[in-house]
Amino acid sequence: MNVFERLDAALPLAEDERMLLDSVRALARDEIAPRAERYDRTGEFPWDNVAAINRLGLNAMFIPEAYGGAPLSYTAYLACVREISGACAATAAIWATNFHGIKPLVDFGAEAQKRRLLPRVAQGGLVSLAITEPGAGSDATGMRTRFTPDGEHVVVDGGKTFITSGDVADLYLLFGKWAGIDDERKAISALIFEKGTPGLSVLRTEDKMGIRASSTAALAFDRCRVPRANLLGEPGDGLKLLLASLNKSRPSIAAHALGIARAAFGDAVAYINERRQSGRRIAEFQGVQFLLADLAAELAQCEAWLWHVARLVDAGVEDIGIEASMLKLRASDIAMRITTEAVQLHGGYGYCKDYRVERLMRDAKITQIWEGTNQIHRQLIGRSFVAKR
Repeated sequence: MNVFERLDAALPLAEDERMLLDSVRALARDEIAPRAERYDRTGEFPWDNVAAINRLGLNAMFIPEAYGGAPLSYTAYLACVREISGACAATAAIWATNFHGIKPLVDFGAEAQKRRLLPRVAQGGLVSLAITEPGAGSDATGMRTRFTPDGEHVVVDGGKTFITSGDVADLYLLFGKWAGIDDERKAISALIFEKGTPGLSVLRTEDKMGIRASSTAALAFDRCRVPRANLLGEPGDGLKLLLASLNKSRPSIAAHALGIARAAFGDAVAYINERRQSGRRIAEFQGVQFLLADLAAELAQCEAWLWHVARLVDAGVEDIGIEASMLKLRASDIAMRITTEAVQLHGGYGYCKDYRVERLMRDAKITQIWEGTNQIHRQLIGRSFVAKR
């Protein structure tokens, strides 16, 4: 048993969670991974992968039982994200976004909202998290999407960009600013926006470097009338909901990054144990062994922190913003480093699409950018140690 297998064996999972994780591993290995190259090449949305995930009922793990779910631990969820990511990072992004988008409704929604909307997700519905705008990326307080109350409805005007699954989602967790509240932060509000609402249009889908099969859309909202009953919490509750959402989604991004990193590390180790140079296996060169030691140590330490943060969430600890930032920062950085070194260890072959390390390197890059750029996370972490006066 190597160091990574020992880490996995020590996960505090219930028996039913281990059985599900075994099923996810088999699905990732036998169905999702073999299709990953084709989806990366064509950029098509991986509907058959989504269907396979729905056959296992994976959406149900983050939906309460009262609404058609079969809830499991946050640790089990992160373990599933990591496994799917190693097989196809685009498919993992689609599935993880379901969690990112629906968790605030689970945690903060009214009973009537949950009864009406959560069963759709438990049965396999797709969810989008719509925060980013062309002029407001990491600074969410700069968003300009407007929510104007009009009797029993809210009129939505504005636009969003870089929205995962934005062209195919059944539900959107949409953030905007409530008309009549002047304070930029206190105006932020959130509502559930449903597919088919008149006035919603998809302006384009992006042609991306990586996670190419995960559609990323630019959306426009033109006088969209949404029932006020879809408002999550009260007007002005949006920033609180947003921060709570990010505290759960950032560890998910870390699991995504670590799945990519694990896959690249495994591919590199397998390759250099077979490939020979000057009569010796590449793995026998001391310089290569030193590199492997550094990468393995950083990967193992980062995975250990992933499970530490997961335990905090499962224990009900809410103030984990800095831990989540540290995790997302380090996991995405090590993913980028390991995939880059994996390409290097493959030599010229690593630069060719015949080997998946080329794809993994492209897939890894986004993990340093979304859910807050790593520069933002360094600022958040550093600022937390500045004494308040």
